[in-house]
Amino acid sequence: MSWTRGTLPALAVCVLLVTGSAGCGTSGAPAPTGRESTLSPSPVGKVLDDTDDDGRHYREIGGKGAPRVGLEVEPDAEGGWDVRLKLRGFRLSPSGAKAAVGGRGIARLFVDGAPFADLRDPSYRIPEGYLAHGTHQVTARLYADDGTVWAVDGKPVESTADITASEPEPEPETETETELETDTGSGPGAAGGAGTPSPAALSAPGTFLRTEGRGSPDHGGKAS
Repeated sequence: MSWTRGTLPALAVCVLLVTGSAGCGTSGAPAPTGRESTLSPSPVGKVLDDTDDDGRHYREIGGKGAPRVGLEVEPDAEGGWDVRLKLRGFRLSPSGAKAAVGGRGIARLFVDGAPFADLRDPSYRIPEGYLAHGTHQVTARLYADDGTVWAVDGKPVESTADITASEPEPEPETETETELETDTGSGPGAAGGAGTPSPAALSAPGTFLRTEGRGSPDHGGKAS
């Protein structure tokens, strides 16, 4: 190896740095400072001018390796709806994440186009009574942690399921006891006091009335 005089100052500098560092680099790159972990990651994808209905810009990424989301919505036993996300190439971020990182973010749930909930867990429940009778659209859309919408070919990465909420079944009617009138002589419709026959008994066929005791005098003044 041949040495020239021009290399001597650089060599001297290297010797001086040995006492303050682990080595000497010749590539001209700055020495590590320990601040790299606090730097923002490199931008992912390309932010487009297109936005969703909430004004969130699309973040366009290539189709290869792009995140995917599937959606299942089923009624539960309590009258609500169980929502399950099927994610591929995507992880839900914990609360507090702010930077756009590839394959990370949140899923926003929409019901009939209106924002309903931000999901950081693949399972969610729509409570009982929220969905009126009829057919509804439930959509899960993927967002980066900076609020942009993950998009492929200018379209948001999302999945939609159609569900139909039926009217609640009416409660079965309870049988009410029918109050039967008995011939006790004290209830409504009784013709007299105790022992007085009811009108129904008077008109019943084959019924003969018999009175006991003394009768009323006739026109001749004799008792009958």
